[in-house]
Amino acid sequence: MSETANSQEGKADISKLSAEKVYELLGSSPAGLTSGQAIDYQKKQGKNLIEEKRKKSVILIFLGNFTHLMAILLWIGGAVAFFAGMPQLAIAIWLVNVINGVFSFMQEHRAGKATEALKNMLPSYARVIRDGEEQKILAEDLVIGDIILLEEGDKISADARLLECSDLQVNQSTLTGESNPVRKISDPIFREDLTKAERPNLIFAGTNVSEGNGKAIVTEIGMKTEFGKIANLTQSMEADESPLQKELDRLTKQISVIAITFGIFFFVAAIFFVKEKVAASFIFALGMIVAFIPEGLLPTVTLALAMAVQRMSKRNALVKKLSSVETLGSTSVICTDKTGTLTQNEMTVSHLWLAEKEFQVTGVGYEPKGDLLEDNKKITADNNPDIKLLLSAAALCSNARLLPPSEENLRYTVLGDPTEACLGVVARKAGLDVGKLCTQLPRLRELPFESRRKRMTTIHQLEKPQDGTNRIAYTKGAPKEVMKLSQWIRINGEAKPMTEEMRSRIMEANDRYAREGLRVLAVAYRLLRKEDNLPKAMSAYTPEIIEQDLVFIGLVVMADPPRPEVAAAVEECRRAGIRIIMITGDYGLTAESIAKRIGIVKGPNPRVISGLELEQLSDDTLKEYLKDEIIFARVAPEQKLRVVTNLQEMGEIVAVTGDGVNDSPALKKADIGVAMGIAGTDVAKEAADMILTDDNFASIVHAIEEGRAVYSNIRKFLLYILNSNMPEAVPSALFLFSRGAIPLPLTVMQILTIDLGTDMLPALGLGTEKPEPGIMDKPPRNLKEPLLNRKLVTKAFLWYGLLGSLGSVMSYLFVNIQNGWPNVPLAGGNDPVYIKATAMSLAAIVFCQIGAVFNCRTEKQSVFKTGIFSNKRVNLGIAVEVILITLLIYLPPLQKVFHTAPLNVTDWLFLCIWPPIILAVEEIRKYFLRKKS
Repeated sequence: MSETANSQEGKADISKLSAEKVYELLGSSPAGLTSGQAIDYQKKQGKNLIEEKRKKSVILIFLGNFTHLMAILLWIGGAVAFFAGMPQLAIAIWLVNVINGVFSFMQEHRAGKATEALKNMLPSYARVIRDGEEQKILAEDLVIGDIILLEEGDKISADARLLECSDLQVNQSTLTGESNPVRKISDPIFREDLTKAERPNLIFAGTNVSEGNGKAIVTEIGMKTEFGKIANLTQSMEADESPLQKELDRLTKQISVIAITFGIFFFVAAIFFVKEKVAASFIFALGMIVAFIPEGLLPTVTLALAMAVQRMSKRNALVKKLSSVETLGSTSVICTDKTGTLTQNEMTVSHLWLAEKEFQVTGVGYEPKGDLLEDNKKITADNNPDIKLLLSAAALCSNARLLPPSEENLRYTVLGDPTEACLGVVARKAGLDVGKLCTQLPRLRELPFESRRKRMTTIHQLEKPQDGTNRIAYTKGAPKEVMKLSQWIRINGEAKPMTEEMRSRIMEANDRYAREGLRVLAVAYRLLRKEDNLPKAMSAYTPEIIEQDLVFIGLVVMADPPRPEVAAAVEECRRAGIRIIMITGDYGLTAESIAKRIGIVKGPNPRVISGLELEQLSDDTLKEYLKDEIIFARVAPEQKLRVVTNLQEMGEIVAVTGDGVNDSPALKKADIGVAMGIAGTDVAKEAADMILTDDNFASIVHAIEEGRAVYSNIRKFLLYILNSNMPEAVPSALFLFSRGAIPLPLTVMQILTIDLGTDMLPALGLGTEKPEPGIMDKPPRNLKEPLLNRKLVTKAFLWYGLLGSLGSVMSYLFVNIQNGWPNVPLAGGNDPVYIKATAMSLAAIVFCQIGAVFNCRTEKQSVFKTGIFSNKRVNLGIAVEVILITLLIYLPPLQKVFHTAPLNVTDWLFLCIWPPIILAVEEIRKYFLRKKS
């Protein structure tokens, strides 16, 4: 191979070179490489393979679920309980850790299959010319300079420059995300305003031949292809901790500090105030430390996430990774593509334009349901000859086919170019039978579309002679190009001379539609008469001979319509303080039109940046632009990745949608990657954290709502768990500060019973609360604000906590009052009255927590409006804790372990007044909060 072949500059200009120069540059020839050359080149270049980077060991991933900060705290808590003489408690804490770690691993571990999915998109074999002969070789043995042969249906194995082609169309959605086939040519291209993927004489690995055939010379292989670059970017993305994982780490540190501080305080106080022995004081302090560790936090977080995943699956969102649920709730920016997510990915004709009239077309998508309207009056092809001619010509001058619903596809689908497919759909809406048309006017010849001409023509046999001829040519293409070749125009059933005024009117209509982001095709015809001196052999027909002296019929206007529910979802995002940025492979004008129609941009002149313009921007300038309304069009995969990276550097939590291979790097880099379930490739699905089963943007918004609910539920859990710490601590404080005059109203074992027993199930129930009304009317949470903030601590300790403490202490005193206090000292030691009083104190905390769990279910809204018994898991938790406290009080074996004694009817009646009191007091506070706001 020549030295020039290794020059990146030479390869960058390869689209500008003639075929002879390309051969010379790459050290090849029309006869292909020799076998010897191929062997030598492969030694230098390596195999044409997508390389896979080493993955993190599954064992290390598994162990990671048991070595994060909260897990370590629980291991230590269990050890403390064990050395404090409470082995049962230690085992319980450790089991919580083990179960949660295994469950998290099972839910979150997904083998890195994105690279494997990428490999599956490449063919196993390629047809090449070597030693002057056609050969079939392994695709991995391709080298730069190989001549490859292509035909319809082939997967392309490497990046290449076309040398010859005939009506070649390639689906490049793997690179651009746009499913419309791209027409290719083999001529040199000298335009500087085209990205690499837009150059029509280049083809790329991982794309497919939709139509036609061609011959090309390989320019890049393996990881240096555009496809390989995407694979490299995808594998290079390291998974970062989610906002929730970071927040739980911070929470663990806060709780550790609180627990150890309380432990030291009680240890010192026990020694110096009560004069307890050091060993007894140490065990007492250890018990308080364990009591302050929220052992139920991890199971609650996991359950809250799992329940949200379950609810989201019913709303068409499948979550692959549990922690991704809360990340959605923190999302501040959604980078979304257009086609198929915001729009229906079904080109639909919306208007028809004739010289004297304009018509609206109803119905969207490929299903041929809808009407043609003229001034809101329904018309058909039968009562308007010009409409019949326009739609017949458009449908016949098309190669796409409409497929009715089947067992495999429940909706109408198309084979071929979606732009052509919608022409057959609108013809059917007008009452035309396209199949019958094809029979009546059989096609004789096709002059395929060429990007140079911007049009195509088909020649048909007329059923009956017309104006002395039995052949007709139908032409469709770019309005300006078709109009230039038209000397006549169809008006009210007659062909009349084309005037300059009429040309101006055609272009005015075209420009008006284009400004609205609509796609416009012009349709014309020509009767092929004998006196036109046409060649006798139809094979001699050329565009130059046929495409002249045309009769202009009209314009067909189409668009990929927005999904009907998207506008409401976009508005909901606005209310929720979430910005939406469209990043599409489509043209800027089309993207801007859709963005305005669905409300993504509100300003009259949003900034629209193309891929070429983005290349010229510095990161600082890009960050400035990202602060305002902005749309990105015609972007490459690495550019989409760059936009996401810059947004993250600005402190945004970014969700990215995508369906193609080109989206996979950005999907992996995003805080939350969202792949399309219907149109999405396996590569995109593997790279993403969540899959939309209906490919609908509105489903993302529902998922964000669930994510916000998860964070809110974790806060509710924390509030509930922490508020029981105060009534646990206050009795101990009374014991310490009275220097033992007030016997300990609650033993260490009873404290641990509350934390690991009675509190656990109601707390887990709070983790399953549904989103509160108005949760999407607030901005995304401030990531700098901790989960355990001042407001939560104040409410837990100084409001709910004090109410619970009051109930606990009063219940303790209630038993003593019944037995003569204050005329006799408070009972202590092994006195049955003291044992009953501690049992009463324990039961009081449980009953206060029943009121508290109802209060914790809502922040401001009345729990009665939500439905006081609407959370079945909370109801079950309450039932279980009442049964558990009853067993602890009445079963003799448990009485000895937990230092309890039976209560009488009066005691139970006294306990039963506390839940309504706590509930009523909090309902009054919430009422004033609502009134104030």
